[in-house]
Amino acid sequence: MEFFDLLNKINWAGLMTTAGIITLKLIGILIAFVVVKAIGTRVVDKTFTRVQQRQSISIGRSRTLQSLTLNLFSYILIFIFVVMVFEVFEYDATALLAGAGVVGLAIGFGAQGLVSDVVTGFFLLLEKQIDVEDYVTTAGYSGIVEQVGLRTTQIRSFDGTLNFVPNREIVSLSNHSRGNMRALVDIGISYDDNIDEAIAVLQEACDRIAAEDPAIVDGPSVIGVQGLGASDVVIRIIAKTENMMQWGVERNLRKKLKETLDAHGIEIPFPHQVFVEKKANQVQH
Repeated sequence: MEFFDLLNKINWAGLMTTAGIITLKLIGILIAFVVVKAIGTRVVDKTFTRVQQRQSISIGRSRTLQSLTLNLFSYILIFIFVVMVFEVFEYDATALLAGAGVVGLAIGFGAQGLVSDVVTGFFLLLEKQIDVEDYVTTAGYSGIVEQVGLRTTQIRSFDGTLNFVPNREIVSLSNHSRGNMRALVDIGISYDDNIDEAIAVLQEACDRIAAEDPAIVDGPSVIGVQGLGASDVVIRIIAKTENMMQWGVERNLRKKLKETLDAHGIEIPFPHQVFVEKKANQVQH
């Protein structure tokens, strides 16, 4: 009976009213969060689109800063959302912040890797070591940078794999996208061919290729004899190309130079196999 008496004393109408108010407040906060996030994302995107159109900074740098700005905006917005939710339940936000500081200090010793990620990411951006769409080699991965954040850097390998690299693992970094790239082709001729004639023929072909291919910035130039192989004389050709175009230029060079050597009767050595058939002597008795 005491239990039922207690239930009768509860102000169910008041509780329902309070619960309804809290629910409406939470829904309002959630709607505001979604709307502000959408508007903020659009503002950031439009701002950096204008920056790219004005060409005040490089496109890669602009996309890097855009990605970082969106990350920071999301983190701040989520923090504000959490504080507002606590205030709906009448928790003191100041006490929450103080408690968060104490808890953060307590777990900070266990989150040194995270702190290292953030610090390293900050200096990567500050020193302009890496930008979106750069071709880099770091932490055992090679590929195109898709996103640079304060905690991780996303690198897309050439086979399509997306690698999430913690910034603290970026100890040494090779950026292949700063300045012009170099295309290098080694091609062998036989020892029986005239080296000077082969070099002259190859250089003429290189000059024609340079006039046809806009991706070539300088060259191609026949450097000379690079090495003496077991069955060939190796001649090296190099050229400077636009960023990320070096592989296409190398493929085109190999094709055109092979056709040129064939047209002039200059042999490119390749392994030969010779089969010798021995006939057994038959002994007549």
